[in-house]
Amino acid sequence: QVQLVESGGGLVQAGGSLRLSCTASGRSVSDHPMAWFRQASGKEREFVSAITWSGDFTYYADSLKGRFTISRDNAKNTLYLQMNSLKPEDTAAYYCATTVVHFFYDERSYYAASEYNYWGQGTQVTVSS
Repeated sequence: QVQLVESGGGLVQAGGSLRLSCTASGRSVSDHPMAWFRQASGKEREFVSAITWSGDFTYYADSLKGRFTISRDNAKNTLYLQMNSLKPEDTAAYYCATTVVHFFYDERSYYAASEYNYWGQGTQVTVSS
């Protein structure tokens, strides 16, 4: 079993930055894809970003490209999400996730919440205008 714990959320003004972290325990996730999703109040969970086990390839929701950066430190079993130029519409609970497979043959799988087996409890990000 894998336990994922997110941290780094909080209240920030529009235009500000936050860095989220997701630390895994239970077993290593260094050879598994990881991802960030978010869910705003009253809305469905949506894809934010994903990264391959090596970190060589990253994927982003089109609307977030250029503002968010995903990275990982496999030695620390930790995933990161650097969020810059935050907007009120970025307000949501942010979740990290990982999967039991080592890679996805179909790149579309990186974007699908259904492909991920383990989820954190989420960290709240609130952006004030």
